[in-house]
Amino acid sequence: MVRRGGRARLMYIPKRYDEKDREKVHAFLRENSFAILVSVLDGLPVGTHIPLLLEQDDQGRDILVGHIARGNEQKRTFVDGTKVLAIFPGPHAYVSPRWYTQINVPTWNYMAVHVYGTLTVIEGTELRAALSRLVDNYEQHLPRPVHIEEIGEKQVATEMRGIVGFRIVIDEIQAAYKLSQNRDEQSYHEVIRQLEDGDQAAKAVAAEMEARGPGLFSSEKEPGK
Repeated sequence: MVRRGGRARLMYIPKRYDEKDREKVHAFLRENSFAILVSVLDGLPVGTHIPLLLEQDDQGRDILVGHIARGNEQKRTFVDGTKVLAIFPGPHAYVSPRWYTQINVPTWNYMAVHVYGTLTVIEGTELRAALSRLVDNYEQHLPRPVHIEEIGEKQVATEMRGIVGFRIVIDEIQAAYKLSQNRDEQSYHEVIRQLEDGDQAAKAVAAEMEARGPGLFSSEKEPGK
C-alpha cells in the first residue's frame, strides 16, 4: 500500500512529484534501507538512524523490522501500538538555473519516502530471527558472507540483551520523487547531462531521470518547486 484514501497528506508532495508505483517504492525502501526512525518522547520528536528491513508478516502485511540500543532513550516511546514515522532519504542533487532553456530559480532534485506505521516490540526467538535476516541481507553480496550462526550463541545472546527489537506494521507510505518533471524536455535532458558529471548522489538522480525518459514533461511551470 502506498496511500490509504481519506488520510491527510502528512508529507508535502506536489502532485507531479507523487510516486504511487508500489513496486518502485518498495524497491527504493530496500535500496535505501538506512532510515531515520522518529517517535515522540515527552512531547518532543526523537529520531535514530538505523537500518530497517522491509518484509511481510504471516498475515501478508508489509512491515519494517529493526532494533535500537537499549541505552537509547527513544526506547521509552516503544509501547505496543505506538505510531511512528520512518524517513528513508534517497539520492539528491542541486540543480542550477543555468541548466534550463530559460533561467528560473535554483532548486534541488531528490527522492525521499516517509513510512507511517504502528510499532510492536519483539523479543526472544522473534528478535533473534530478525537479527539473522538482517545479517544475511547485508552480507549476501560479499564474497564470504557471514551468517549469525558463525558469531556464536553466547555472543549473540549478550548482544541481544543490549538492544530493543521491534516491527512496524505499515499504515501508509508517501513518496516524493522530485526530478524536474516541471521542466521542458530540453531542460530536462540538460539537467541529466550536468548531473552525470557530479558526485555519486547526483549521478544516481541523473540515472533515475534517464530511466523515466521523455513523455513526462508538463507545460505547466511550478517555479522554485
